[in-house]
Amino acid sequence: MAYMVAGLRMQGGVQKGVCMGSGGAQPGQGVGFDVRQFIRLGRVAAVAASPCGRWVAVQVDRLAQDGARFVGELWRVDRADAVPPHRLTSGEHGDRAPAFRADGALLFLSSRPRTGETARTQVWCLPALGGEPVAITDEPLGVEAFQVAADALVVQAPVWPGVAHAEQRTHDDNRRKRGPSALRYDRMPVRHWDHWLPTAAPHLVAYRDGVRLDLTPTADREHRQAQWHLAASGTAVVVTRQVPGTAGINDIELCLLQTATGAQQTFAGGPGIQLEEPRLSADAACLVCVRTPRPHPPVHRPRLCVIDTATGAQRALAEDWEGFAHPVAFTPDGSGVVVTVDEGGRVPAYRVALADGTRTRLSASAAGGSHAGLSVADDGHLVGIRSTFTQPPRPFTAPLTADATPQLLADLSGFDAAQVPVVMDEFSTASTDGTPVQSFLLRPPGAQRLPLLLWIHGGPMGAHSDAWHWRWNPLLATAAGFAVALPNPRGSTGFGQAFVDGVWDNRTGAECFHDLMSVTDALAARADLDPARFVAMGGSFGGYMANLMGTRTDRFAALVSHAGIYSYPQFRSTTDEPGWFAYGFGFEPDTDAEAFTVHSPQRFVAGWRTPTLILHGDRDFRVPVSEGLALFEALQRHGVPSELVVFPDENHWILRPQNVVAWYDAWLDFVGRHLSAAQES
Repeated sequence: MAYMVAGLRMQGGVQKGVCMGSGGAQPGQGVGFDVRQFIRLGRVAAVAASPCGRWVAVQVDRLAQDGARFVGELWRVDRADAVPPHRLTSGEHGDRAPAFRADGALLFLSSRPRTGETARTQVWCLPALGGEPVAITDEPLGVEAFQVAADALVVQAPVWPGVAHAEQRTHDDNRRKRGPSALRYDRMPVRHWDHWLPTAAPHLVAYRDGVRLDLTPTADREHRQAQWHLAASGTAVVVTRQVPGTAGINDIELCLLQTATGAQQTFAGGPGIQLEEPRLSADAACLVCVRTPRPHPPVHRPRLCVIDTATGAQRALAEDWEGFAHPVAFTPDGSGVVVTVDEGGRVPAYRVALADGTRTRLSASAAGGSHAGLSVADDGHLVGIRSTFTQPPRPFTAPLTADATPQLLADLSGFDAAQVPVVMDEFSTASTDGTPVQSFLLRPPGAQRLPLLLWIHGGPMGAHSDAWHWRWNPLLATAAGFAVALPNPRGSTGFGQAFVDGVWDNRTGAECFHDLMSVTDALAARADLDPARFVAMGGSFGGYMANLMGTRTDRFAALVSHAGIYSYPQFRSTTDEPGWFAYGFGFEPDTDAEAFTVHSPQRFVAGWRTPTLILHGDRDFRVPVSEGLALFEALQRHGVPSELVVFPDENHWILRPQNVVAWYDAWLDFVGRHLSAAQES
């Protein structure tokens, strides 16, 4: 996967009513829906279709009783609406990842304790005929993920190297209680997102006919952050394997493992190649993956690839397609593969024919929206999760036919869309070089002279999509009285390869910045928006762009920077994947320091004047908190009105419910104060 500074796919959601005065909405004057109600909504997180075809199991995350976390519960939802939705599991154990066994039993992950033991996540089984769940695995350190097919269950479980299986649990307990805590490395990377890479390594373990077989008994670093898939026959599983590459970036090859014997086959793309997101055909004779080369100069161009598992032969699939496709599953007849793809601010599903790469759009264009968590049910229907700006995630099913209208199943969120007065506009703006830039604008209906929030997505390879997002939900700002603009500038996926290329080769502060300023110009010309009360805000790469704006323009009344890069040289040395950042430039800072920092905000901070709020998680290893600290110190030193909010227990994202509340409260308060001051002046 390409290094994504953001990892934050800014999407949307819709909130309740806005209080309007004769002069337009004021920040903080919104009434009705707010972040405290938002965190109490049910969150559809996963869907699995039963073998009988009559119902789906749905994971719904809800606020725990103590209000400090979200916990998962499993629901039964009838596909024909013949039976009302009802809970299958409840409690505070975090039941998640539903999947069906061939006999109709429902498997899932849960941290519910076994009798007399410390709670560790295991695979549990809810029998098809009913009864209480029972644990069917007893991995010493717990289970991180699992897949089931035919008579095979494969789990991903951490294993301490050099420790006998029977001694794993005792060894782990002793390390936790007495130490040592030292971690030792001999190559990069050493951290990932929010944690130091642990000594215990993920293994794939197969259960068949009562026999437990470790399929990767010598694994160490190679399967960390692994992507894997079990064939429908249960006979084989394919998993990504990291091998040392060049310039501090691992190459990624694929390993095919026979679940009965552990026999292995390796499929490599060659130096500078990554093979990811593998999906096996039912009989494991063929697999589809995403093949990404790392050329010089860097241009990120992932494409679908087909591999014959008998011969190892590889060939490109739909090579001409400029979409960044993500394989989901083979079609029931094995002639094609279902994929999702970013496309013009939506995420539809397509069928791609294996023979010639012919593409058939499965998701109805008129329905819009975005799709995730997809699978192909035994009856040949597509099952998954669908959402839009105005609709939280819902389970859906649809036939594998062209332009099919999805059948939305039960709404388990508790959100009342009828109470949401929001209008969505979609528009295109010509940038300074004439390139069209697509944007969404979400606003209260009938309002005039609204303050505007320009919310910049992360990535930079990502996109604002017509979808609900539980973390970065811009319409909590709409509920508070803002119009919210969601632009897709250079680097955004879904608008062609050349558009993505515009942020590679050290150009993140060039075309992308001009795109955003062009969108801002177009918004300022609207009669229903107040240019004196424009705010720019973003997270990760979006936070970097907010920082860059601070050094280049005074047109915004306030800036909000969450986890934004401030100093390129400092960031390059401290981020968890430094090789990817340097790769995006094509050279290192010690090669040409001036060229390396041409778009680094630190270099131009003396010109910063705009009041700025900095938000950061202390456990963020992708954009370390040192970036936020350095920016805050510089703004304070230069006399710029600035505030810093740090979350010691959070990472790149802010995930704990009460911290989510504090995060939204902090920037709404900061922006409200500074917009009021701007209006008075």
